[in-house]
Amino acid sequence: MSVLVYVENASGKFKKSTFEVVSYAAAVSKQLNTELIAISIGDVDQSDLNKLGNFGAKKVLNVSNDQLKTFVNQAYASIIAAGAKKEDATIVVLSNSFTGKGLSPRVAVKLGAGLVDAAVELPKIENNVLSVKKTAFSGKAFATVELTSAIKVIALNPNSYQINETNDVAVVENFAPELKDSDFGTMVSEIVRASDKIALPDAELVVSAGRGMKGPENWAMIEELAKTLGAATACSKPISDAGWRPHEEHVGQTGIAVSPNLYIAIGISGAIQHLAGVSSSKTIVVINKDPEAPFFKVADYGIVGDAFEVVPRLIDAVKAYKAHS
Repeated sequence: MSVLVYVENASGKFKKSTFEVVSYAAAVSKQLNTELIAISIGDVDQSDLNKLGNFGAKKVLNVSNDQLKTFVNQAYASIIAAGAKKEDATIVVLSNSFTGKGLSPRVAVKLGAGLVDAAVELPKIENNVLSVKKTAFSGKAFATVELTSAIKVIALNPNSYQINETNDVAVVENFAPELKDSDFGTMVSEIVRASDKIALPDAELVVSAGRGMKGPENWAMIEELAKTLGAATACSKPISDAGWRPHEEHVGQTGIAVSPNLYIAIGISGAIQHLAGVSSSKTIVVINKDPEAPFFKVADYGIVGDAFEVVPRLIDAVKAYKAHS
């Protein structure tokens, strides 16, 4: 019996959410008094695979061939399921990232497993039943799901669990499960990554703006605030629809769901579709000149004021704080 965790990489490099999910899976394996096995798909340096031991993995199954250099949903799911069977894993853990949201239900079906996605806490385990807290209703509420199946799949929300480090090194074992032609029935032709930006799903700080900015020519101060804070930039749906900002910055129910430690919303009214994608943020700060903006109802902190006056002063304040700290 073991716990298996899928370690996602981007262009051969592990993301912060990967270390979170390994730390989480390691804590689950400790609860069960069993070992944590990681499975990696794609070209990743051996040293980076070994370093997964620093987060709790005892062994890493390394799967690498030319067909798997880019993400293939069905093939990756088949490989993870094969890895679970090889290691007799009773629990499989993935990150609830864009990739993980596609993989977790497929893996669950292949293993005949129960599934809980959007998990935010360690499970409570009693008599082989797992009780897992997760977000529900697009992040507006929480639910506790009981998994009673023999095999269980958990998809962990990014930024929901702390990274725990040790001084261990994982053993790497090459793994080449048999794949079928049907696993490659749908292929990704191209993946374009914004390599010079902080990825929104992994960001701990997000600065987001909306129609209150009046036009794309005024976005420089949003980017300056984000750069000063070390934050990712985001926007509301009308902004990406209008072409003011790229679609990969759109957060909300129909865009990217984020759960940073700090979410700053500037000139965004707070429509329910937008709130659905950001409500898991630890702290929400709203800057809007309309005191009746719906966003203030869910904000931890609010500033009623003109963004063109408030944001420059906020930038100066952050720079001054950093200069004296």
